[in-house]
Amino acid sequence: MPDNEITIIEPNRLLKSLELRDLWRHRELLFFMVWRDVMIRYKQTFIGVAWAILQPVLTTAVFTVIFSNFARFDTSEVPYPLFALSGVMIWLFVHTSITMASNSFVTNTNLVTKIYFPRLILPLAATIAALTDLIFSLVIAIMLMFYFGVAVTPQVLYAPLFLLLAILLAASLGTLFSALNVRFRDVKFALPFLLQVWMIASPIFYPTSLLSEKWRLVFAVNPITGILSGFRSSLFGTSFDWQVVGVSSISIILIAVISLLVFKWMEDDFADIV
Repeated sequence: MPDNEITIIEPNRLLKSLELRDLWRHRELLFFMVWRDVMIRYKQTFIGVAWAILQPVLTTAVFTVIFSNFARFDTSEVPYPLFALSGVMIWLFVHTSITMASNSFVTNTNLVTKIYFPRLILPLAATIAALTDLIFSLVIAIMLMFYFGVAVTPQVLYAPLFLLLAILLAASLGTLFSALNVRFRDVKFALPFLLQVWMIASPIFYPTSLLSEKWRLVFAVNPITGILSGFRSSLFGTSFDWQVVGVSSISIILIAVISLLVFKWMEDDFADIV
């Protein structure tokens, strides 16, 4: 940064307060933070990056043994292991992103208290770093689709849209909990419990077809319901449930706006209380 550069702090509107221009100016720092998070994620583990493959594979195997043989969920023409993996991969990404982002300020106390940079960089870097695991899971899903003979249809072009919604949801909640965790350290105890309840309440290992029409739309208020429904329809060529996708998308937008408002309201105190 040049010596004569002056930073003017003034009241601003929401869009301006997002500091998008400032984020772009600090893109190299964002890249460095992402790279650092990826490198240290599996550091000093015995099997290293293989955990990124084992987690979705083992979770899918457990779900398949339990729910395919005993509960016998009807997943139509989609083989249950593929159905479960498509839910597990999205869930693990969201879960990992929120968990990593929630601790991003606490684990970078020295950085936050000593230099200025757009604070949004820390939770965003944690979210982007978690994408590496999702990429491994996508490769496994493609291999399983070939194994089970699932045909690829033009609907697969919609898949990036639902991945973007998952990224937006993970980044929004990661940003919210990162801010709350600075002031309320109860977050580190409450968050694992909340994520566990959220997983059970989400159609990760069971189909929404189990629910009646009325409860299906109520269920869609859960933002990950529409993401999973649309992502599965994209991969397996089944019909889209746009009502569920629409309700969940509204939930995601509301969560994103509320998360940003809370973050911008609290960020001025981060350096003092972290």
